[in-house]
Amino acid sequence: MISSNDFRNGVTLELDGQVYQVLEFQHVKPGKGSPFVRTKLKNLLTGGVVDRTFNAGEKIPLARVEKREMQYLYSMDDDYTFMDTETFDQIALRSSDIGEGVKFLKENTTCYVVMYRGASIGVDLPNSVTLEVTETDPGFKGDTATGGTKPATLETGAVVKVPLFVEVGEKIVVDTRTGQYLGRS
Repeated sequence: MISSNDFRNGVTLELDGQVYQVLEFQHVKPGKGSPFVRTKLKNLLTGGVVDRTFNAGEKIPLARVEKREMQYLYSMDDDYTFMDTETFDQIALRSSDIGEGVKFLKENTTCYVVMYRGASIGVDLPNSVTLEVTETDPGFKGDTATGGTKPATLETGAVVKVPLFVEVGEKIVVDTRTGQYLGRS
């Protein structure tokens, strides 16, 4: 059990037979009335996001989730195969289980597969990945002064906005949570 006063981003809760992860929380202490905690929770089984309010100090059961280090091997159709780095067992996940991060998955990437009661419910990718630019418009001399951006297609098929000076063949670092360009590799 965890008190609503101890909520932090990333904490997993078990509510109404479902598993939720705290995305945002705010402790509110109104002038009149008792304090409460306003939260935004993500259902890890369905992917839906809900807003929920708890009384201050309310006890909520913690969900026991396990994160296993796995290596992404390959994809076939809509199935993505991961291998446990300790036991070498392989599991297949659908792109809907992985979410938006699927466009940044490169073969041999190490990530964490989130397990709940023996079933995989999601994937935690590294915060940033290094990928090669395979297609982008050429930059012209003097374009860097404006601070503009252009679309670039990466080796995984993802399209991100990059500065005008980035060329085809360069390796860049991309934030997997936001899809933003972070810098050259």
